[in-house]
Amino acid sequence: MSRRDRQERKKQRRRERIPKPEVKHVSAEELKAIIARAREGRLSDEDCARLEAAIDTLEFVVGELDNKNVKLARLRSLFGLAPSEKTRTVIGEAGKPTQSETAGSQEPGATASESGSEPTIAAEAVPGHGRNGVDDYPGAEKVVVPHESLESGDSCPECKQGKVYEQKFRPRVLLRVTGQAPLKATVVELQAFRCGLCGKVFTARAPDGVGDEKYDETAAAMIGLLHYGSGLPFNRLERLEWNMGIPLPASTQFEIARDAAETFEPVHEELIRRAAQAEVLHNDDTSARILSLVEENQKLKASGEAEAGARTGIFATGIVAVLGALRIALFFTGRNHAGENAEKLLRHRAAELGPPIQMCDALDRNVPATIKTLLANCLGHGRRKFVECYESFRAECKHVFETLGEVFGHEADAKAQGLSPEQRLRHHQEHSKPLMDGLLSWMEKQLDDHLVEPNSTLGDALRYMINHWEPLTLFLREAGAPLDNNLCERALKKFILLRKNSYFYKTENGARVGDIFMSLIHTAELNQVNPFDYLVALLRHADEVEANPAAWLPWNYTSATSGV
Repeated sequence: MSRRDRQERKKQRRRERIPKPEVKHVSAEELKAIIARAREGRLSDEDCARLEAAIDTLEFVVGELDNKNVKLARLRSLFGLAPSEKTRTVIGEAGKPTQSETAGSQEPGATASESGSEPTIAAEAVPGHGRNGVDDYPGAEKVVVPHESLESGDSCPECKQGKVYEQKFRPRVLLRVTGQAPLKATVVELQAFRCGLCGKVFTARAPDGVGDEKYDETAAAMIGLLHYGSGLPFNRLERLEWNMGIPLPASTQFEIARDAAETFEPVHEELIRRAAQAEVLHNDDTSARILSLVEENQKLKASGEAEAGARTGIFATGIVAVLGALRIALFFTGRNHAGENAEKLLRHRAAELGPPIQMCDALDRNVPATIKTLLANCLGHGRRKFVECYESFRAECKHVFETLGEVFGHEADAKAQGLSPEQRLRHHQEHSKPLMDGLLSWMEKQLDDHLVEPNSTLGDALRYMINHWEPLTLFLREAGAPLDNNLCERALKKFILLRKNSYFYKTENGARVGDIFMSLIHTAELNQVNPFDYLVALLRHADEVEANPAAWLPWNYTSATSGV
């Protein structure tokens, strides 16, 4: 069957698929009342509409169950019944958010703190219009306009008696925001004269900053930031620039990005070496699509090598390394999964250093095969399993939410107080350990005393927590061990955004370019550095970067630029 035939079959199946009905919530009491009226032969138009809605919904659910193994959580999300995993949303309680709302309930990339927690008391919204003030525009150009007629010490034009003085701390400020194309072009015409006798041509000197290169460093940095930092596809940027009168083909954009990545590569390799020395490593992966590998997979399946064990998976791995106050984000896209990429990274680790703390979920493929780490598992993943079965086991799940909520509340308190890793460990041992010990005893009792069916969804959630208890509670034994993997999941959002908009890489080299750009961009963001300024600085000092990449990292590159 050809590729076109397969696509036509997919389109046909989509046309034949039962459409998602408009969700109309009909209670059991309403249905019983409708049935009673039906027996009396007096159904109204409204009753018929409600019955039709209930039947459509049932037909859709049955179709979903026939097509795939749909969990309760997925069915709830299909109908908009579970928009988030926050305790307030899951339990449906009104009032202020509880501590359990911060227990790692965010999806990958959610805007939680690095520990997955927030302050236990939600800050009240500040009344006002909510607009950004002048101080919120650090990248704005500042223009100082002198008064047209007055200077300090002049007589007051109004009363004619006093003297005026400049209000240095209370000037009148105007904020003006204008639009422009992401990339703009400038045509520089150099006037030229030619001698009528000897034919010598005399051309005006080009202005400073204008060279023979068509695309300067700011263009390459902007293209990379828009595509790999914000997920804007090359084709979409091409259409936008065309509408602005600046032709910029998608193929040209990639060539510019590819050439820039060659300049960035020494810094990227230095970041890998630095990340290998980290105290804590967060890692996770998600699916990726590289067309050249997809074609290779088809050949592997046709030859039977795929069935014989040849790997056909394609992954995008995110690794976030924590070195004190510094954060390094790294991305790797290809055949290797998260554990294999972490192992390659740790081969650069200094021999005298002990094993790092590794935070990930409980999948075996996330753990290095031959290099030892202190394994920590994500409490948010454990909590999520109770979210999925809450409707069937409300009291039991609520107990878990409340317990974990208190634990994450203690994590938020430790962060708010600025505790050192050792102080934070003692804080959790004093406040969180009794809670976690009590939770373990309660979970074991549920299974040992047969209070919960072992094969139920709640039994699965309890066994997951119990079976992975040691890595889930590493934060009670090791200084600096995190509670969840939100830091890495948020980093993977960078790739997921690109995947959502651009769908795929064409080749492994294209994936490599994307990995380098995203690693530098997100590392700069994690360290509160302007990624555009950083990329431009690397491109403008390519020779110095290649000679000494350690001096051109996001947190120290300004010192290097000042010395050039």
